[in-house]
Formats: sequence, structure tokens, C-alpha cells
Amino acid sequence: MNNELKDAIEYLGRERNIPKDALLEAIENALLTACKNHFGKAENVTVKIDPETYDYRILQSKTVVEQVEDPVMEISLPDALMIDRKAVLGGTVEIELDSQKFGRIATQNAKGVIVQRIREEERNSLYRDFFEHEHDIMRGEVQRFLGKNISINLGKADAILAESEQVKGETLKVGQRVEVYLLEVKNCTRGPRISVSRTHPDLVKKLFEQEVAEVKDGTVEIKAIAREAGSRTKMAVLSHDENVDPVGACVGVNGTRVSSVVDELGGEKIDIINWDDNPAYLIENALSPAKVICVVADEDLKEATVIVPDYQLSLAIGKEGQNARLAAKLTGYKIDIKSETQAQESGLFEELGMESPQDQSESEGGEYPEEAYEEETYADEDQELEEGSVETDEE
Repeated sequence: MNNELKDAIEYLGRERNIPKDALLEAIENALLTACKNHFGKAENVTVKIDPETYDYRILQSKTVVEQVEDPVMEISLPDALMIDRKAVLGGTVEIELDSQKFGRIATQNAKGVIVQRIREEERNSLYRDFFEHEHDIMRGEVQRFLGKNISINLGKADAILAESEQVKGETLKVGQRVEVYLLEVKNCTRGPRISVSRTHPDLVKKLFEQEVAEVKDGTVEIKAIAREAGSRTKMAVLSHDENVDPVGACVGVNGTRVSSVVDELGGEKIDIINWDDNPAYLIENALSPAKVICVVADEDLKEATVIVPDYQLSLAIGKEGQNARLAAKLTGYKIDIKSETQAQESGLFEELGMESPQDQSESEGGEYPEEAYEEETYADEDQELEEGSVETDEE
């Protein structure tokens, strides 16, 4: 048994995560290269390596001829009979070569072939490791700033956080540890090129999978996510177990679970709503915390008209239209939000065969309670909650 070769191969396999078969193939190619450098050709040379004992043999096949013209490829009959007593003219014999007799240049070239193959296998192994985590999240450390891009160290390799994938307003510092989403892993000559993101919606999804056991085991499914990184995210969840509240599971006791995600995202607000297969109910939930009078959804055109009380219009639209915009992204519907007065003036209630809640209230001799206006006006003006707070449909 070749113990020296065995120890070297096992060490490389263990420390550099290189398969044994790849290392044995590298040694075989190196020996063939050495033969070519020593003899000038290696077409008639084969290398046999025992994968159990790591013993190897280099065999050179020569054709038996009467008169030798090419000593590398041919052998005379008398010389062939000394090796194999059954040798005949026109046949072949195999001669075992001693690699220790190869010249210095041949040995150096063989060494170079092995080193190059080891480096290639290291790059391939590193690529495979990270490719398995493509479209997943990893925790890395901010290494350095490359212009407007940021280098994130992921342990065995560095990743690039491009400016377009950075959260606007988020300031990262060298040495800070952050969660990143692996967008793409490419196998390049200098090793894997890894692109990561802090803005991708699936970053939020993967963070909830880490924090919420019910999401990880599939009891609670995240059906859709709409995100404006650094500001707000809306997430629709569905429970496959009637005994499990999907929103409550994601929020956690006293908001502990969602707070962990919010902290990782630098205080980004997260609205968690119930998913519904009925698009009208889904849109109503998506516009939370605004109250909705009715929703008319066209599934073919993917358009919906939503009527809200007058005092809820600004809340439904949100600051700079954010609430409505995120609701549209979450549901996939183009949403037209109208106040009750707008719907009444345009005759929308009559078209729908409905009585305006305002008319109904007046016919009953009542009106909207004053405290409702005050409460909702306050919520509208102050809908940008304190940093780190979370809104859900339960709230």
C-alpha cells in the first residue's frame, strides 16, 4: 500500500472538500503528462491506480516488430520474448515503467498538472457548496466597500451586494453581520461569483421560515409577499391546519417572532394578513388597516374597484400611495379606490344595486359617530408607526 499517497489524498479530500476520484484522476493525468514529456508521446501509455491500496502502475504498450524504427512504440521480438514468452510478431507487450526515472522537467510538469487540477476542484467544490444555497439566505459579514457596491464575506467566499440590491437609507458598517439573499451563483475561473440582495421579497420569506416553525414545516404557507425594502412589507399567509392561526403564528407571543424579522430588516414595517382564494376578500384584507365598504373584482381583467368610507380614503391609499400600491402587488389586481361620496356621485352604488351606507344611515336618522372620525383621522395622520412596530389585520 502506498501510505504516503493515501495520506495526501485523504488530507486533501478532508481539508479542501475534493472528491477522491477527482484526485486519482489528477494523478493519472499527471503521470501521463510526465510520460509524454519524457518519451515525447504517451499514446501507448496507460496508468492503473488501485483505489483501495493507492498503488499505481504505468504500462507502456509496444508492438512487436522485426526491425525497430520507433523505440517508443515498437520492440524487437527478442526483447519482447524476455518480457513475455508468448510474444509474437505483430502482437503487443506491456512494459512497466518506473516513474522515478523520469527527468526533472517531466516531474515538475506532472506536479503542475496535479496542482492545477486541485485548484480547479477547489473552485468547483466551492461553487457546488454555494450553488446549493442559491435562492436561500446566508449570514455574512460586511468586508469592505467597492465603490457603491459592498463585499460580504460568507465564510469560504465573498459575495457582492450591488448598489441596486441595497436597501435605500440602510447604512452598513465594516464588520457588521447581516442576512443576505443569494440571488445568483456563477462558476468563474477565479472561483464562484456570488450576487446577493437585501431588497428581495424572498429575504422576508426566508427570515420567517427561520423564525416560525409552522412556516418551516409547511403548516403555515406564505402565499404572497409585496415589499418596498426599507419601508414596508405586506405578506399574505394561509394555514393548512384549522387549529393554527396563520397570522398569530407569524406574529408570535407578544410579537416576538415578527419583531426578530423586523430587527433584521432595520425596522421595516410588516403587515401580515390572511390569504383568501376569493379575490374580493383578499383585496379587502390587503388594504388593511383601512376599512372597506365593498370590493368589486374582475378576475378576467385582474381589476378591482374598492369603495371605502370617506374618512378612510387617505388611510386606504396610504402615504404617497404606498398602501394601495403594496396591496396591488400582493394581490396582482389593479385597484381603483373610491370614497363613498365619489361612488355615490358617479352612481356606482346604483350600478351595483346597493344602498349607500351614508344614505342608509340618514334614513335611519343616524350619522357616523364623531369618535370614528377622530380615531381614523388620527390613525391616518400617524400611520407611519414608531420604528420597529408591526401592523397586522388583527390590529
